[in-house]
Amino acid sequence: MALGTATPPYELRFDAGRICLDLLATSHPTERLGSVEVLRAWIAGSGLVPQGTSLAHADPSWLLGFRELRELVGQLVHEWLRPAALPYAPDPRLDSPDLPRLDTPAPRTLPRLNDLARTPPPAPRAVRAQDGLLVRELAAPPTCPALLAVVARDAVELLTDPVARACLRQCAGDNCPIVYLDTSRGRRRRWCSSEVCGNRERVARHRRRAAALARA
Repeated sequence: MALGTATPPYELRFDAGRICLDLLATSHPTERLGSVEVLRAWIAGSGLVPQGTSLAHADPSWLLGFRELRELVGQLVHEWLRPAALPYAPDPRLDSPDLPRLDTPAPRTLPRLNDLARTPPPAPRAVRAQDGLLVRELAAPPTCPALLAVVARDAVELLTDPVARACLRQCAGDNCPIVYLDTSRGRRRRWCSSEVCGNRERVARHRRRAAALARA
């Protein structure tokens, strides 16, 4: 997608169960973070900032920052998922120190994620709304490094929590790379979304049954 092409906010998804996984979903089925306008919509929709927070100061450099973080998180998440996802035993030759491990992130991935997580996140404050109720807003306009730190910290917490990490799943849909947190009863969730990939699979099954009946 061209840098200046906007993706309507309604095409953004926030159903992966963690904000860092929602960021991963912005690369599927095509690049969603293709403009600052869409990035602003994603930041607001993800809950990174309180409702109504101005993001007018965001610029194209923010796109590079969020895309970099997305790649870092994706490498580490798929490193964790890959052993369980392999349908065959890994080739023992890959354990040789002379051969690169294709399922291992680059050496700089984890240090870079930790670097991004070190920045202080945006500071919140409580203010009174017109009806007298307390509402949350940010003490200052959020900077890109501060917002990246929130997502990076979420990824650190997810990847270092054995219980949450064990709930990571990749969608069973054909060609769907979306990763989500399976908190369903019995851990039986198969799809990133029942309405998206789940519905596609139901339609495909119906067509296969219809084709089989037609051939009978």
